[in-house]
Amino acid sequence: MANARRSAAFIVARWIATKDFPSSMLPQDHDRAFVQDLVYTTIRRIRPLRKILGSLMKQWPKGELEALLYVGAAQILYMPDVPDFAAVSETVDAAKGCENPSIAKVVNGVLRNVIRRREEFEKMIADAPLEERESFPTALVRRWERRFGTENAARLCAWHNTPAETFIARRDGSFVKLERGQRVEDIPGYAEGDFIVQDPGTRLAIELLGPKEGEHILDACAAPGGKTVQIAWRGASVVACEVNPKRRRRLEENLARLKLGVEVIPELPASQTFDKVLVDAPCSNTGVLRRRPDARWNWNGEKLAALVKLQSEILDTCASRVAPGGVLVYSTCSNEPEENEAQVAAFLARHPDFSLEESRESIPFESETDGAFAARLRRQIFQN
Repeated sequence: MANARRSAAFIVARWIATKDFPSSMLPQDHDRAFVQDLVYTTIRRIRPLRKILGSLMKQWPKGELEALLYVGAAQILYMPDVPDFAAVSETVDAAKGCENPSIAKVVNGVLRNVIRRREEFEKMIADAPLEERESFPTALVRRWERRFGTENAARLCAWHNTPAETFIARRDGSFVKLERGQRVEDIPGYAEGDFIVQDPGTRLAIELLGPKEGEHILDACAAPGGKTVQIAWRGASVVACEVNPKRRRRLEENLARLKLGVEVIPELPASQTFDKVLVDAPCSNTGVLRRRPDARWNWNGEKLAALVKLQSEILDTCASRVAPGGVLVYSTCSNEPEENEAQVAAFLARHPDFSLEESRESIPFESETDGAFAARLRRQIFQN
């Protein structure tokens, strides 16, 4: 798998340089599962990996060397199914493809030192503070400790460091967990559009929306389309809005595979109202960090504040699209109160014609599904 290690190192190097989504860079060949596991493990554990490698290097490496050392050390310390000899020899083989021939020698020497001093490094990491040990931004761990307590914050970190299972959702509302490494495309019914890939945590929003046959529903932030599909499967007439052109193309591709005649629009209709509106808002993704290991490193207070502002603007815009007596469901894949309960409270203060009927939250260490939040808001019917 030397090529697989090189692919993984290339993705890690590009992610470090550009912060592009690692998922968009994964190969589409037989090595995809291993490369994804290696890349995601490296990104999840990059904080302790950097500490360990920093203790072995006089000068911090850059570019290909940095990425190769990361993926090599990740295999040794965090991927027990990979034998040490394979982690070293095949990562070194991958390094031999670099323009600088000395890189392979450096990789070999450093990785052998990681193995030789493994017990020392494992103790160093075990004794480190939670945010270093489990590899998260310090500010994010502190807020989880304040909200959930130290023990549950540790449980939440451990959850997000566990490779995510893949679930498929079927038309009958059931969810099925796939065997690890099983290709979705190989499952009977894929080409026929019999299922979608979706975590059970997503059902909070759909259950609160309660789509019914004959209802006219707007999915205001629709890509990649999982919730749009769930609405359509329940017989409602759904309009899917997605302003981002790249995400809109992905939405259209997913709907085409599922053979659903859903109208896709690039912007919200100016004056049309709907029986129900779903706002599955852009968010910090802190409920799905095990699926999006890179998202933890994008988190900070400033970005959270910007997302809260964007969510508020989207909600205000969508409020007028709800018919009197209709329902607005707001959802996120976040577990941060500013994006959830506080966002809903602020919306209700600005829009007294809406009232909160129900809200639900999935917290991963309790639900054992992705983290999510959803709230159902009812617009009043005014009497003359």
